[in-house]
Amino acid sequence: MRASYLFTSESVSEGHPDKVADQISDAIVDLFLSKDPEARVACETLTTTQLVVLAGEIRGRGVYEDGQWAAGVQDEIEAAARATVKRIGYEQAGFHWNEFKFLNNLHGQSAEIAMGVDESGNKDEGAGDQGIMFGYATDETPGKMPATLYYSHKILERMAADRHSGAAPFLEPDAKSQVTLHYENEMPVRATALVVSTQHKAGYCEKGDNADAAKYAELRDYVTKVMHDVLPDGFITDETAIYINPTGAFEIGGPDGDAGVTGRKIIVDTYGGAAPHGGGAFSGKDPTKVDRSAAYVARYLAKNVVAAGLARRCTIQLSYAIGIAEPLSVYVDTHGTGTVDEAKLEAILPKLVRLTPKGIRQHLSLNAPIYSKTAAYGHFGRDAEGDHFTWERTDLVDALKAELAA
Repeated sequence: MRASYLFTSESVSEGHPDKVADQISDAIVDLFLSKDPEARVACETLTTTQLVVLAGEIRGRGVYEDGQWAAGVQDEIEAAARATVKRIGYEQAGFHWNEFKFLNNLHGQSAEIAMGVDESGNKDEGAGDQGIMFGYATDETPGKMPATLYYSHKILERMAADRHSGAAPFLEPDAKSQVTLHYENEMPVRATALVVSTQHKAGYCEKGDNADAAKYAELRDYVTKVMHDVLPDGFITDETAIYINPTGAFEIGGPDGDAGVTGRKIIVDTYGGAAPHGGGAFSGKDPTKVDRSAAYVARYLAKNVVAAGLARRCTIQLSYAIGIAEPLSVYVDTHGTGTVDEAKLEAILPKLVRLTPKGIRQHLSLNAPIYSKTAAYGHFGRDAEGDHFTWERTDLVDALKAELAA
């Protein structure tokens, strides 16, 4: 690992079109799991100008059985989609929560997939798909997340909170941020570049027919203050390059400005490019899908390794085959920062958590309607809140140390 370098991560707001799609998909997952904790959901969402389309495969007692929808469920699905868009704040001519056309193309799960995945007789529940999943943790921030992504998220979270509260009434839902930090001795010390592009009300722009210099100055000064509030003291200097709406205007945004699809922001959802990614998206999938649950448990294990002081950085890879319960491989890399042999960790960690789909779901309490909160501002680095973000707990630290001492 180089000691001195620049690194960049980006984030997108809850109103970004891809994130609108993610949040709708996870609202459908939550709806199904609230009715049947063993429901199977793979829900993809497409959003564009005044249109939301759902597609995918589903199954659940009291929801969709034997090729039939339960009474009223289709209405509940549409209501969940509209409520999600309303919560985000879209009431625009090009995308309005109460006016978009809604198409539901969800249908029954393949019987062949069900046969391979379901638990039966002496057969344990198998993985819902093949693939590789990664978890990562670093001591750069208290939440054990890469600092570049952490601050990118926090800038947009603050702006969204101010928009919802009315403190920044000139903001609209769509926004993107990007943070570039200079690292010395592998730790972030200052910001070299900060970028925010935010949708805004008419006139709050630097260029175009609606441009109003005073209004643009208000928006620019507000965003600059958010950057200073979020980043640590001293990180922003006179040499930091700051770009706010560099195109000059951003009035047309959200699904009206660009189509959104579930699963297109997988790097924003995870580690901002600081760690490998297996390629599978999370949103719209129930926890039997190891794309989601195994990525969560890999993060959980990596975070506990770092929290235990066994490494300053840790990457964990898991791999699975569809229909097979146990992982095919467990790989640990502490990037030269570890105090324990990685092979020893590879042997110990599966003793602390059974890494089958069912074992993961039970250990992390994943069969619950907890996923809507994950679909914006990252699945990792969040505070564990009751049943939410259980994979962010550091409750394995003592057990890890005991195993190493044995």
